[in-house]
Amino acid sequence: MVAGCGTNASSDKKEPIVFADAGWDSLRFHNEIAGIIIEAGYGYETDQRTGSSTAVWVGIEEGDIDVHMEVWKDNLMDIYGKGIKNGDFQKVSLNFDDNYQGFYIPTYMIEGDPERGIEPVAPDLKYVTDLPEYKDLFQDPEDSSKGRIIGSISGWTVDEILYEAYEYYGLDETFNYSRPGSEAAINASLTQAYENGEPWVGYNYEPNWIIGMYDMTPLLEEEEGPLAEIATQDIEIVVTKSLPDRAPEVTEFLGNYQTSSEIANEALAYIQETDASAYEAAVKFLQENESIWTEWVPEEVVEKVKEEIE
Repeated sequence: MVAGCGTNASSDKKEPIVFADAGWDSLRFHNEIAGIIIEAGYGYETDQRTGSSTAVWVGIEEGDIDVHMEVWKDNLMDIYGKGIKNGDFQKVSLNFDDNYQGFYIPTYMIEGDPERGIEPVAPDLKYVTDLPEYKDLFQDPEDSSKGRIIGSISGWTVDEILYEAYEYYGLDETFNYSRPGSEAAINASLTQAYENGEPWVGYNYEPNWIIGMYDMTPLLEEEEGPLAEIATQDIEIVVTKSLPDRAPEVTEFLGNYQTSSEIANEALAYIQETDASAYEAAVKFLQENESIWTEWVPEEVVEKVKEEIE
């Protein structure tokens, strides 16, 4: 009798759900949200497997990693397309589609900021092609005859696209394109300008802590141009091929999971400002946004998660 029970218990044991950790904070934030819900609500243990993008996708293809919560598929179409075609993994949900990357300006330049005594200096600045009209606002401190655009880091794929747009729209006639040495340098430049209420134009992306902390507006293209390929894309949740059969209830939950860049921006800003962990940011999200996540899971799971995060 005891031996028989032991055998059944072993066969019924739930294998841990392993999440991909490819190294960026918004992915870790989503891993923690899903992990809390899966552990508390469905009784599975969870883990995160850290690795390079290539190593992560090998893990998903081979079944060593079960879930990728934030797949930027347009950045890796060869890997993604091949894996989907071969059935190595499958898309289960669109996590968010309101992300953006490109050139940004502080919103106070367009709308002003009465609380800070800032007047709108460029109320009609909407498109990248409008920039030459405002070059004097963005004067390059090393070349007063031109404005300055803060670009991306040399070596990043996005830098090639940004520079192509810079030339495509003829901005090289009125602006210098500056490549900072690091992402920290981009953010330091933006932070200094923003806190002083000064004009700034340059590269950034979301979800990102700095976009969550500061009110920024992206500059658009009037017609589809070089920036279109990076501006926005569907960010998906992907699971390895074995998960739907092994954990159908978890797969169903992940299929209902949907958020936004704004949610991640706020969480990343919270992490930056308070030195919180991704887990603490996830708990905060779950405590403050019941109207969102309770739509993803059955009522009995809702109650278990609420008990866990109280």
